[in-house]
Amino acid sequence: MNWLDEVKWDRDGLVPVIAQEAGSGDVLMFAFMNREALQLTAERGEAVYWSRSRQKLWHKGEESGHIQQVHELRLDCDNDVVLMKVTQLGHEPGIACHTGRHSCFFQRHDNGTWVADRPVLKDPEHIYK
Repeated sequence: MNWLDEVKWDRDGLVPVIAQEAGSGDVLMFAFMNREALQLTAERGEAVYWSRSRQKLWHKGEESGHIQQVHELRLDCDNDVVLMKVTQLGHEPGIACHTGRHSCFFQRHDNGTWVADRPVLKDPEHIYK
């Protein structure tokens, strides 16, 4: 059996993926992969996702330069979530979020509201051309 056949793909042929920074353990982002994206990620050693909004493969960093070097792929006990241990590389190492922050999880619930409690490391207008 092919290792990709062991993944429980959803009805759209996707699997949720969590990108976790290898050094710090920070959760950087959440996205989806289809079979081809997961295969390419394993082959290249760099994260390739499936963009649901654009309906196409998305090599992380193709526009921003913020590439995710993949050190390890892990599958959860139900075979329906992938965890990737990554190092965030690029022009400004450590930026994983399209908002210019280290992590996409920069909003914290505080007294009935969401508060951005992580700084913007680089203005997105200067990241995306």
